[in-house]
Amino acid sequence: MTHRNYINMGVRITEVDPLEPTDEYVSFLPFAWIGEQMNSFGVAMATGITINFPESVETAMSDLKEIGPHFMFGAPRIYETIRSEIWLKIDQSYWLNKLLYNYFIKVGLEAAEYRMRGGNMPVGLKIKSWLGTLMMFRPLINQMGLLRLRRAYTGGAALGPELFTFYQAIGVNLKQIYGQTEITGIAYMHRDGDVRPDTVGKPLPGTECKIAEDGEILSRSPSVSPGYYGLPEKTAEALEGGWLHSGDAGYIDEHGHLIVIDRLSDVMHSNKGEMFSPMFLENSLKFSPYIKEAIIFGNNEDFVSCLINIDPVVMGKWAEDHGISYTTYMDLSAKTEVAELIMKEVLDVNARAEKEHFRIKRFALLYKLLDVDDGELTKTGKIRRKFVQEKYQHLYDALYDESVTTKDVEASFQYQDGQSTTVTASIKFYTVEGV
Repeated sequence: MTHRNYINMGVRITEVDPLEPTDEYVSFLPFAWIGEQMNSFGVAMATGITINFPESVETAMSDLKEIGPHFMFGAPRIYETIRSEIWLKIDQSYWLNKLLYNYFIKVGLEAAEYRMRGGNMPVGLKIKSWLGTLMMFRPLINQMGLLRLRRAYTGGAALGPELFTFYQAIGVNLKQIYGQTEITGIAYMHRDGDVRPDTVGKPLPGTECKIAEDGEILSRSPSVSPGYYGLPEKTAEALEGGWLHSGDAGYIDEHGHLIVIDRLSDVMHSNKGEMFSPMFLENSLKFSPYIKEAIIFGNNEDFVSCLINIDPVVMGKWAEDHGISYTTYMDLSAKTEVAELIMKEVLDVNARAEKEHFRIKRFALLYKLLDVDDGELTKTGKIRRKFVQEKYQHLYDALYDESVTTKDVEASFQYQDGQSTTVTASIKFYTVEGV
């Protein structure tokens, strides 16, 4: 990457969303990721904003509340964590707060559709939305440190449309960005008044986009890297024809927005040859407050299945409220009541599936959280799909053997002090009716 690449993209971003030199930014993500480099260096050099860093990973959320940034960029996992905290606060509040929240979130979701599209909101809805902001959402986002936030961006992985709209509903101006290292991280983004939750927006000024015959997204911009150091053949392949080849499948909709389907290598096909995106189903599942992570399978199989990580905080609170005792995450994930609750969430996702081959037929609750240190997630929270499938091949095989309802596995755990232990986990497999 060159200095020109960074400065050009920083200037182009602020042409769309201007920032003031007095604005505060919180840097959450590792500098090894180009998206964080772009904001903490490129945008900062172009605007003079102040860059703040959390004291530690453990204090990141409390530091966010203390700083109260004007501008924020985070991977989907950060916004999922904040959303879970919000739902916990509501769940633990008085009955009147719950009543007001349940009413005003519906108002907020309706108002968000007008704000995102830049439409004229009916007067009655505008008044109700104002009351909701004053009585519910403004105090709520103030507690989360987001009251001064004018712009929030997410990238690095897909954020489900439901979660996207949720933030817009509570008054957080969340927008999607899209790019890759070779184009200095950010090349597409939403504009105010033209936000569509299922897209990544339009190209930044100076960026061109086209779709190849095989559906691959191609980009051209002054911010495209000169190439890979010492790798002329790889450079020629990535920049073939003067266009940067992303490796992602997508298309441009009728509004000129780019829709990213998935990595070309991750797009799956049913055994009938019908294409589907595992990422779309995973994001639909993760909108549930009880589901932290989901891994969809089904490439060239008879049906779709998945492994699910429950959210230990939200599900733990739910278990306590319902008098369900447990000791560890493994114990909680094995509870029948927990599986029944997750079954309802899966049924809800299936009910919204457009086609039959999008519906999940079998699932299991994983006995441990997927972890970056175990190689199961990237630093930005993306699933390393091939690695996970190979690591849990025994569970994958059981998902596709409908005669299997329970399987005992040896689970190894590594503690922070370096010690490790191995225990036996009993995994239950559930079949969804009607699929």
